[in-house]
Amino acid sequence: MAIEAVIWDFGGVFTTSPFEAFRRFEAERGLPPDFIRRVNAADPDANAWALFERNAIDAAAFDALFLEETSRLGHPLRGAEVLPLLSGDVRPRVVAALEACKARFKVGCITNNVATGHGTGMAGSTEKALAVAAIFARFDAVIESSKAGVRKPDPRIYQMMCDLLAVEPERCVYLDDLGVNCKPAAALGMTAIKVTTEDQALEDLAAAAGLAF
Repeated sequence: MAIEAVIWDFGGVFTTSPFEAFRRFEAERGLPPDFIRRVNAADPDANAWALFERNAIDAAAFDALFLEETSRLGHPLRGAEVLPLLSGDVRPRVVAALEACKARFKVGCITNNVATGHGTGMAGSTEKALAVAAIFARFDAVIESSKAGVRKPDPRIYQMMCDLLAVEPERCVYLDDLGVNCKPAAALGMTAIKVTTEDQALEDLAAAAGLAF
């Protein structure tokens, strides 16, 4: 079936993965490897991170609730210390791939984000925020979890994007750096690509979309 749209995650796809920053932070603080991811995976629909991404709590409440959750796991850590780690560096080759896709397909972005930093991409500086804003301006539609009140992997958010783009899921390619977010997209009929590395993502996208990057 012919592809009509390419739908993208943002962090970890257009920018370097926050998980890399998490691992550096954990090493610096003497925390167990992948501790932050383990906190975020516990009670994934109702934990501090999930509530913040749905804008059900504010930054102050997130800070306190995250501290409670990490304290229960034996390594007290404030949420405010983790938020600056979310801002990655832009990957120019992926931005170029977006441009190539936009010339041929509809393009959308579904991002789980929180109200922190500068702008939609949670940038850590005004300069980076401008670069990120220029990327978001290229999309035909953007859904932010913090504004929509729904977050991935809730299947509704993928259908919301299909409705905005006026396309059937079967005619979409979806890219995300989290397998748990790719599964609902695939279940709806999208061609789901889990982004592990920049090279792998571009190779898989080229194959799915019939383009060369």
